[in-house]
Amino acid sequence: MNSDPYGVIVLAAGKGTRMRSQHPKVLHTLLEKPILGYVLDGIHDIHTRWIVVGHGHEMLRAAFPEHASSMVLQAEQLGTGHAVQVVWPQVVASAVEYVVVVNGDMPLLRRAHLEAAVAACRQRQADLGVVTVRMKDPTGYGRVLRDAAGEMVAVVEEKDLARLGVDPAIEEVNAGVYVLRVAGVGPLLFRLDTANAQAEYYLPQVIALAQQAGLRVIAVEAQNPEDFLGVNTPAQLVEVEESLRARVVRHWLEAGVVVRMPAVVRIGPDVELEPGIEICGPAEIYGKSWLGSGTRVDAHVFLRDCHLYGAQVRSFSHLEGAVVGPGCVVGPFARLRPGTVLEAEARVGNFVEVKKAHLGAKVKANHLSYIGDAEIGEDTNIGAGTITCNYDGVRKHPTRIGARAFIGSNTALVAPVAVGDGAVVGAGSVVTKDVPAGMLCVARARQVVLPWRRKEKDHAGDA
Repeated sequence: MNSDPYGVIVLAAGKGTRMRSQHPKVLHTLLEKPILGYVLDGIHDIHTRWIVVGHGHEMLRAAFPEHASSMVLQAEQLGTGHAVQVVWPQVVASAVEYVVVVNGDMPLLRRAHLEAAVAACRQRQADLGVVTVRMKDPTGYGRVLRDAAGEMVAVVEEKDLARLGVDPAIEEVNAGVYVLRVAGVGPLLFRLDTANAQAEYYLPQVIALAQQAGLRVIAVEAQNPEDFLGVNTPAQLVEVEESLRARVVRHWLEAGVVVRMPAVVRIGPDVELEPGIEICGPAEIYGKSWLGSGTRVDAHVFLRDCHLYGAQVRSFSHLEGAVVGPGCVVGPFARLRPGTVLEAEARVGNFVEVKKAHLGAKVKANHLSYIGDAEIGEDTNIGAGTITCNYDGVRKHPTRIGARAFIGSNTALVAPVAVGDGAVVGAGSVVTKDVPAGMLCVARARQVVLPWRRKEKDHAGDA
């Protein structure tokens, strides 16, 4: 017997036609994370799993290389039932007793939902369990039909409601999660037919087949329908994203993070925050960002994959892949690009861009500068308008500036070049050679003042 309590099949092969996109539906993002990523995170500790891929499967393998070994190709997308048929030989070989089938477009689904459904099937000795929810607006979902005794008798897809005379106002719907006892249901999967509006092999048909075979079929009603929201259209995408966004913000508020104007703050699901942080909306924080206690993020700030250790990021700043130390001040209107490291109490001010550069403690670059591929020692001052000319058209080159140096305004440092500890570079210099420690560098043309007599404008003829 397999050591996992059950296996999981994730259906991720669909084109997502209603999304009007060439990308697989499950690669569309919520808070900058692909939909499928949420589902896979929820089952990360279930080792017996299969991801059925089809349309755009190359993109899916590229997006989730760590899950590529679990992906099974459905070369022709002939419906959900066909997807399960494709993977079924591997399911049987795995020796799990139950397998749970979930849609890959349900980002709010959690493992607890699967555990509850499997437990209900075991307790009631069911061969087939269908998770259902009640929705005030059931549009887009298959409706659940029950008999007079309250037992589920069928699930009818929305496209077939009119043909079969089913009331579309029925609120109980199929949530798209199935629990199959492998030994009992397996043979029935290959008896599915295409007698439906889409001419596809629908997995819900197995419900009727199981009942006809005398197997026990149960509905497992879940209490929170929001958890089972799927994404089929752009409208549903933003609806689910907003639900997720609100959950994430509420979680951090309850964890001791001050989030001002929470309705306009977006925090990705993989972001980590410590208590004692203040975030002022609107703001966006994504990726693997980590913010330590004492950090303040002002309004209109964008962060992705950043580590902030008690820093202040002022309004209208954009940071990606940066590490910002304690006591640092960034912005307003600053940009930190990947590879940037600011040591304690460094300052990067308005309209300063830093890329792949290490700024030591108490370095100041307060105005209108570009610092790229550089190392700057502690307590150095970078004057307004300074540029590290790091690109020669073919390769990038480094600039190294020592500690306690002073770089005058409007200086161009043509890399590769080094400025030593305590050196001073005069304003307006173009530095092309190394400056030794403690020296003064002035690299500009000598000012020339010549006599000049402005020619008067001829106003003759003006009247």
